Amino acid sequence: MASSLICSETQSRVSSVLNRDVKQYGKKFMFDCNEETCWNSDQGESQWVSLEFPRPVKVSEIKVQFQGGFSAKTCRLDGCPKDGAFAEISHFYPEDNNSLQISFRLPVFPIKEAPAVDKVKIKFENSGDFFGRVIVYSLDVLGEKTS
Repeated sequence: MASSLICSETQSRVSSVLNRDVKQYGKKFMFDCNEETCWNSDQGESQWVSLEFPRPVKVSEIKVQFQGGFSAKTCRLDGCPKDGAFAEISHFYPEDNNSLQISFRLPVFPIKEAPAVDKVKIKFENSGDFFGRVIVYSLDVLGEKTS
């Protein structure tokens, strides 16, 4: 059964933070289980989140909760081994209904036949926001650890 692959040893990076205000809008807020906090990107076309896991993993699902009006229309999941180059694994297509999507049942996007990887990058393409900003309240990557 798939379980969360994000742990205290997982290293994360993001493309940008709104006004560089990491205390209020930093990446850590995607993983804090608090529906009042979020990562808010700055302006720009290509926003992303990358995760480096402490050991190889096989991704089977992505769970993400956006704020309505600030979601991506297309998301791309890339992955790579520790010292390799990123390659495309899958695309998924969140819905944007222009309202805050607060729910304990987050949208789940299944990933089929993913290879074992040490790093993933989720690219948020075609933002619903005119300026390209993305707001993520929670993000989880599910799957299994490999050896």
